[in-house]
Amino acid sequence: MKRNYTCIVLSIFLLLTLATTSVQGQGTSVGFYSTTCPQAESIVTAAVQSGFRSDPTIAPGLLRMHFHDCFVLGCDASILIDGPSTEKTAPPNLSLRGDGVIADAKRQLEAACPGVVSCADILALAARDSVVLTNGQSWPVPTGRRDGRVSLASDASNLPAFTDSVDVQKQKFTAKGLNTQDMVALVGGHTIGTAACVVFSYRLYNYNNTGGADPSIDPSFLPQLRALCPPTGGENRRVALDTGSENRFDTSFFTNLRNGRGVLESDQKLWTDTSTRTIVQQFSSSMRGSPGLSFGIEFGRSMVKMSNIEVKTGTQGEIRRVCSAIN
Repeated sequence: MKRNYTCIVLSIFLLLTLATTSVQGQGTSVGFYSTTCPQAESIVTAAVQSGFRSDPTIAPGLLRMHFHDCFVLGCDASILIDGPSTEKTAPPNLSLRGDGVIADAKRQLEAACPGVVSCADILALAARDSVVLTNGQSWPVPTGRRDGRVSLASDASNLPAFTDSVDVQKQKFTAKGLNTQDMVALVGGHTIGTAACVVFSYRLYNYNNTGGADPSIDPSFLPQLRALCPPTGGENRRVALDTGSENRFDTSFFTNLRNGRGVLESDQKLWTDTSTRTIVQQFSSSMRGSPGLSFGIEFGRSMVKMSNIEVKTGTQGEIRRVCSAIN
């Protein structure tokens, strides 16, 4: 009992220090709206909870949207802007969802605190709330971001892709100030959500023109994937990225990688590549009391770092009145 109490206290301490690590000089801080709009976080949380009750799959949608936003021009909500040739029209972003929840939160915030809370901050808070609603661990979200005025589909060309090697993934994350451990932790967000057959079925039938499947796939898992994604006609079917636990934020995603049950090729490579395998091993065992990295804590830490990529603060950008349009 004493040991468990000590672990709980340590976890709380680490979470409370997340907001003060990796964000100094970025212009964001926990409790940024404590005087200008003290109900800001509770309004966002309520909007996410409402959306989640109607459709639980909105949780991975919001998490993915925040990720895609931050990797293009920084965390400035440019992913939410409507219009021809904006970021949301880029191929990697066509399946993003959750902007209705963000719009709902924004409407309520504009009624309570007009012109105060940015869409970028709403998105960062909603991503955290989505993790909590799927039984993940919470973390303090530094706020104070401002919204961008530029959104171009061409800028989304360098988003991490499902065919990327580990070396290419590392390059893309390093370019945003995120290290290898951050990368593995953030990819662990795939513990919730699904992917369309079209983005991985090439692994099932004629991988690299071999006439067979990707050899890294567990042979006992292959018939299940082929049944879900037939050679023709099933391109748009959705398949869980974390088989058996797609609605729960936990470490089974990493266990599945260890067992050759990663759905996306880029995910499975985190196990087959020796430079990331140790981190996958540590995360997969972290919920079972084994020593090493705690996925819940490290995911929150990496999310804080990611959510401060190239942020706009102070007089930069603007506070949009409507998240889908520049003022």
